[in-house]
Amino acid sequence: MFVKWRMTANPFTIGPDATVPEAVELMQKHKVRKLPVLSEGKLVGVVSQSDIDRASPSMATSFSAGEVAYLFGKLKIAKVMTRNPVTISPEALLEEAAILMRDRRIEMLPVMEGDRLVGVITESDLLDAFIELNGARENGTRLVIEADDQPGVLARLTTIAREHETNITHVAVYRGNLDRSLVVLGLNTLNTEELERRITEEGFTLKYRLSNS
Repeated sequence: MFVKWRMTANPFTIGPDATVPEAVELMQKHKVRKLPVLSEGKLVGVVSQSDIDRASPSMATSFSAGEVAYLFGKLKIAKVMTRNPVTISPEALLEEAAILMRDRRIEMLPVMEGDRLVGVITESDLLDAFIELNGARENGTRLVIEADDQPGVLARLTTIAREHETNITHVAVYRGNLDRSLVVLGLNTLNTEELERRITEEGFTLKYRLSNS
């Protein structure tokens, strides 16, 4: 799955000369926590709620409340934004975005097509894509099967499903640090009793069943 399929196109943006209260108002209005910062159509930074929180005046100050409010109200986005943000291409795979976000500990990536901002990809977008890729909301059954990590395992499982006229809609394999792999099969039916029996007869171990109706 590509970034362009899951990104939010035409995201809300703000300019570097806007004030911090303007950014706060925009974030609250549209329920977002990060805004790309554009100057003459070019991406120059990203401002987040955490950037604003760090720039907020401390209670331990010699200024009066009125003075603090005045100074904070004049504070420009250019002073608090993160410059040179990490970006990604719309043609990149979602897993590339996930690795970047995880390794850099960031919640949103601007999506750039050349020098042009075409969207943003967020943690929520990745979670939605994960749910979709695994068919977690679709009607049917999800079987978690423990199997040896060797050639031909998936072929054996698909043969069993075909024999029972069951369509496999989704497949995922989890290896991790386990001695055996966990194969997750998404099936288009709630009636899997005979299929499960056949799977266990073939030497597989059924670990979990989840039915969505």
